[in-house]
Amino acid sequence: MVDDGSWDRRALLRGAAVVAGAAATAPLVGGTAKAHTRGDDADALFNAGKFDQAARAYEEILKKDPTNLRAARQRGYIGLLGNRFPEAEKYLAMALKSAPDDKEANTLLGDCYIRQDKFSLSVPHWQAAGEVAYAKWFAAVGGDAYQVHGDIGRVQWEQSDPDPQIEVSVNGGPPKLFSFYTGAGWLGMSAAVAKEAGLRPVYQEESDFEGHKMVSYYGVLDSFKLGGIELRNVPVNWSEAESAEDAPPKRNDGLIGTWVFYHLLTTFDYAGRSLILRRPTPEAARKVRTDAARAGVKPLPLWMSRDHDLSSIGSIAGSGTRVVGVNLGGTGEIAAGMPGDVAKRLGIRTDYDRPLQTSGHGHATVTYPCYPRELRLGDAAANDVYCEMDPNMQVNVPFPYGPGYDATGYFAHCFFKPFNVTVDFTNMNLYIARGKAT
Repeated sequence: MVDDGSWDRRALLRGAAVVAGAAATAPLVGGTAKAHTRGDDADALFNAGKFDQAARAYEEILKKDPTNLRAARQRGYIGLLGNRFPEAEKYLAMALKSAPDDKEANTLLGDCYIRQDKFSLSVPHWQAAGEVAYAKWFAAVGGDAYQVHGDIGRVQWEQSDPDPQIEVSVNGGPPKLFSFYTGAGWLGMSAAVAKEAGLRPVYQEESDFEGHKMVSYYGVLDSFKLGGIELRNVPVNWSEAESAEDAPPKRNDGLIGTWVFYHLLTTFDYAGRSLILRRPTPEAARKVRTDAARAGVKPLPLWMSRDHDLSSIGSIAGSGTRVVGVNLGGTGEIAAGMPGDVAKRLGIRTDYDRPLQTSGHGHATVTYPCYPRELRLGDAAANDVYCEMDPNMQVNVPFPYGPGYDATGYFAHCFFKPFNVTVDFTNMNLYIARGKAT
């Protein structure tokens, strides 16, 4: 998508539930990356998704100039991508020592704290970043957030298309149908479900989403149950239209985003049409690694940007191994999406006679069907499947509207149907295997 300077961050996060986001890769449109210590070379490595090399390059810059804001901020961001929190805190604090009011560094450090459930520590950084809603919301989260009760649970999908949906219980109430999507952050629900659950907002704001005038509310939920797992004291959002004319079509009762999943060890069992949810203990992670090794499945690296977007390594149409987006859940018919420039560069067959009017991140766009000869994520592959390219999607979308590194594409809902995918946010590994999970 093109950043026209008018996009609201909240609208972007809500819009993630409509169209998947972009992913990182080695540069596909011009330029190469070399491992030197000048700022432009460090940035080139980062843009290429060569995060370890970029980290060393930024460190070399900081040895010579500890006050270099960009190098410190970028080095902290690399730590955050891998959930290496002490590392992220160290360098982001260094960045803020040089520039206390820097919005990007404050946003990254705020995210770093909420990933650790240190909500009170995040509040001044959201205030400095101009994120009033986040500051008010997280100041209201008292005690231990995201308390996990239960060790393991399996939740069968009530449907797979156009988006997977499962039954959940909100504050002990009757079953509700929620979808899930790692292209979104928080746990969200309809205003009707929030009212039935007795939720009270700690903050509210008006917004515009796809032409609909909306009011968004922020609160804290006592209990959220998925099968045999219950989460307590959970930050939650709900929205309602300002008028009946502004009400968007309802698809379900709510949406489970990445914030919930990074508190669990989750298998998205597409082939078995279920979610397998585990308390993220060292024993549970060890069993996942052992089972994967026994099945010949190698762990893939996992990164998380913009507080919810997931990436790993894969390839599109012979691009070679690059960082790619991994969007589990959500809605749509495509196996992958990509910028138009990437599709052209890789020579991907594109049907320009079939423009598709759609929307992403709350804004209208036109995409075109395309058919890469191969998509590959680890040992999981698909050939000549239906994808879409967006000629308006930038190869590199700056933070906070994108991850800030080069984009080759993202793997979407339909790619995963023959597989099961386990995401381990403690060790930042992803496992993908054919067939049902055991």
